[in-house]
Amino acid sequence: MIRSADIREWRAHDIVDAGGHKIGTLEAVYVDTSTDEPAMATVQVGLPTRRHLVFVPLDDAVVGPGYVRVGYDRSLVKKSPAIGTDDVLPVEDEAAVFAHYGLPYRPGANGERQLARR
Repeated sequence: MIRSADIREWRAHDIVDAGGHKIGTLEAVYVDTSTDEPAMATVQVGLPTRRHLVFVPLDDAVVGPGYVRVGYDRSLVKKSPAIGTDDVLPVEDEAAVFAHYGLPYRPGANGERQLARR
């Protein structure tokens, strides 16, 4: 299990897929609002003049020295819903991130977001 206390140390770590291929650089971690545990990360990808952030689930993630290995293929992650490097995920787009990975989306009982940035 990934400890939420450690997530501040992950910023700027490389995100790699199961084969060790670099996907990009970790920008932020989003926690599940019902458990406060790390659920998704945003990964900075793209060319220096056209960078954007894509989302990747952290289930089955492994943290190593200078990297976070995720259980998703690089090509799938790079096709994930994206936001600008200075943007925040709009609430209406949150479900699309989960759908991209075939994961269930569970907003709060009163429609609260499932993800919160840490």
